[in-house]
Amino acid sequence: MSKILSQRDLEFLLYEWLDAQSLTARPRYTDHSRETFDAAIETSRQIATDLFAPHNKKSDANEPVVVTDANGARVQLIPEIKRAVDAYSAAGLIAAGQDFELGGMQLPCVIEKACMAWFMGANVATAAYPFLTTGNANLLLAHGTEEQINTYARPLLAGRFLGTMCLSEPQAGSSLSDIKTRAEPDTDGAYRLTGNKMWISAGEHELTENIIHLVLAKIPGPDGKLIAGVKGISLFIVPKFLVNPDGTLGERNDVALAGLNHKMGYRGTTNCLLNFGEGKFTPQGKAGAIGYLVGEKHKGLACMFHMMNKARIGVGLGATMLGYTGYLHALDYARNRPQGRAVSAKDPSSPQVPIIEHADVRRMLLAQKAYVEGALALNLYCARLVDEEKTGADENSRREALLLLDILTPIAKSWPSQWCLEANSLAIQVHGGYGYTRDYNVEQFYRDNRLNPIHEGTHGIQGLDLLGRKVVMQDGAAFKLLVSRIETTLHKADEDGDLTEWAGDVFAMLDHLVEATRDLHAADNVEKTLANASVYLEAFGHVVMAWIWIEQALVATRSGNQYEDFYRGKLKACQYFIQWELPKVRPMLNLLESLDTTTLEMKDNWF
Repeated sequence: MSKILSQRDLEFLLYEWLDAQSLTARPRYTDHSRETFDAAIETSRQIATDLFAPHNKKSDANEPVVVTDANGARVQLIPEIKRAVDAYSAAGLIAAGQDFELGGMQLPCVIEKACMAWFMGANVATAAYPFLTTGNANLLLAHGTEEQINTYARPLLAGRFLGTMCLSEPQAGSSLSDIKTRAEPDTDGAYRLTGNKMWISAGEHELTENIIHLVLAKIPGPDGKLIAGVKGISLFIVPKFLVNPDGTLGERNDVALAGLNHKMGYRGTTNCLLNFGEGKFTPQGKAGAIGYLVGEKHKGLACMFHMMNKARIGVGLGATMLGYTGYLHALDYARNRPQGRAVSAKDPSSPQVPIIEHADVRRMLLAQKAYVEGALALNLYCARLVDEEKTGADENSRREALLLLDILTPIAKSWPSQWCLEANSLAIQVHGGYGYTRDYNVEQFYRDNRLNPIHEGTHGIQGLDLLGRKVVMQDGAAFKLLVSRIETTLHKADEDGDLTEWAGDVFAMLDHLVEATRDLHAADNVEKTLANASVYLEAFGHVVMAWIWIEQALVATRSGNQYEDFYRGKLKACQYFIQWELPKVRPMLNLLESLDTTTLEMKDNWF
């Protein structure tokens, strides 16, 4: 059995629950079948298992280093990373979801994400290079000109180039309104960029012949000053090497590596401080990084969010898969590690039992199962919504899919980042002292996963987005739709005698969530409303996850399924979540309804 991902669980989610095979009846996917979907997933499994997983520990132990030569500073990686990324590209997986005309496979998003799950579980750091590139190309396809698509997006999809997203700066962090990178108009419609970008994953390497940076910068106003706030932000293509009209590479652009960030985990992915326009290189005879405007002036953030929202769901998938592989490692260890005896055993000379026979170990494994299988289900549900939004039969179904995606994105990013990290912690605990050593993989999974609650928007940012914007946008349309979808599922479960009690528990908590949401927005003080937004995010996420587990339980009880071991496991994980996890929501909602101001009232000099 693979310790990366359960193929049986993946098949259950894709075909028994989400009915991915039915997508082949839609015009975009008529060339596909269950067989072609499975072939793409199997190819991913093989490459992930054979080329990504074997160097996961090696790239962690031998992180990128800066090498300086006559051409300046560059990053040196272990060679296994390039071999893995090249195989990923050669299999056509960067372009898996794109049109045939673009060299893609036209796979549905839900199948594309199932493929990516194998790579993120096998080696999340190496998977980051193609993952970022796919997002980069998707943005250019959505907002770029035909020339930009041909010059940059096509080579990205083919794997000739790799891509990044350059948002943060040392002094700004997540506060993008405070970025200072400048973009001055140059000749032929191009711009010259100067500034510094921090935390740039995949920002420098030699895995491909070029790197395409998508950079947020501000075009000065008529007075020469940068426009305050996010309204002044524009988006630019800044290649490491300029690209000639015939597609060949030209001279080096003025983008220079200033240093690497030394990370707790995710070490195989370079993470850089980049200097733009410092004069290290002089393209076309002068300093300044040459960049090309994407979309309209001053609307760069809207374009970048096209990449960021999908990146947030991708972060959730990465968090999920780190938790998932950690769970499978812990499960394997628990089945094979003899230690202790049953509490009822009287003979101290009797053989030791595998630790999975101890109730507390089963508790930890069951918690992991509930977290990681639930999170994967949520991630794939969101991917299925992308397919519905793109190819739904009518405008209303497409509109509703987009609404659900909007409100679920903060959950899909943050819930796995919190609870699959907890799964990794439990995986270490199952291993005992061995789990705290580098001899076993689970300590690395925890370190790698600790990034996910931070990047692409912290829990605090996601909470503010959910409570401050998503639940009230369009007069609460997305929130009302989600509540309606959850209620529909619960009514079905209520009619199933085996699930009636669980459905009632979720109904009660859903009603409480609706009441708390109303009370929070009835407050006359926005600071009070949003002071505990992270608590709201967590409570909301647990209600959503309870719904996701009821959805899976409905399939598990279908046609006598519940008598097979796999489905019994699903039902027990659902029971665990409803009885152990869901009750945690009530005190959170009580706190929120009280409009507690403890955090607001605390002063700096009181710490």
